[in-house]
Amino acid sequence: MPGKAEQIGVIVSRYHERITTALLAGAKQCCQERSVPDDQIDVVWVPGAFELGVVAGALLENARYKCLVALGVVVRGETPHFDFVAGETSRVLAMLAAERGVPIGFGLLTVDTLEQAVARAGGAAGNKGYEAADAAIRTADLLRQLRHARAPHSE
Repeated sequence: MPGKAEQIGVIVSRYHERITTALLAGAKQCCQERSVPDDQIDVVWVPGAFELGVVAGALLENARYKCLVALGVVVRGETPHFDFVAGETSRVLAMLAAERGVPIGFGLLTVDTLEQAVARAGGAAGNKGYEAADAAIRTADLLRQLRHARAPHSE
């Protein structure tokens, strides 16, 4: 791969945008605290949480990303829709991260109520967008170290 992958891709669901905007602010704060310049952060908005996976896959086609952060909200309702969206989205994101070797910070809130989502986007529970970005950046840095470590000598 030519050059170092330095960009951070942040994929944000527009569904429950008031909450995902707060998650995005947390992710950007984390990046700022880690001295990531704004021009190294690509923010991509998607219609809903289910689209996080397909867009993550498209972004990973470009080797410029050291990590991605996926931000969204799925609120449990009266139908099994919650289980399909939350389960499949998390499965696809995990599969992409493992197959491509690029960390994806998991900032998909899966909650029973909007009040729980608000709390996780900046309330007493902290900002899960910040935490997802932190996990992705730390993992990307660790992978870079592991990939550049010298192989042990055999005697």
